[in-house]
Amino acid sequence: MKEKLSPSRRQFLKMGSAAIVMIPAVAVSGNVMAATNSQMRTAMKYQDKPNGEKKCATCIQFVPGKTASSAGGCKIFPGDTEISPHGYCVAWAAKPK
Repeated sequence: MKEKLSPSRRQFLKMGSAAIVMIPAVAVSGNVMAATNSQMRTAMKYQDKPNGEKKCATCIQFVPGKTASSAGGCKIFPGDTEISPHGYCVAWAAKPK
């Protein structure tokens, strides 16, 4: 037998309400907005700790976050917004003085 799927108005309203309730939870959660480019991180041997004096905060490729200690981005890692200012990768290049 063929079952016909015809959602009722009540089911539609329940699903719509659940979706509306989830919007603020998703918007408030910082983890949802954060993104990492794991393939590039692996290829560039990214680590969350510095390599001697070499760290992302002193790299020309680093895009700082809102504060000096918050995570930022990197021109080398497209779409990655979780780069630590204390991190390091093999693409490190000193900022000009």
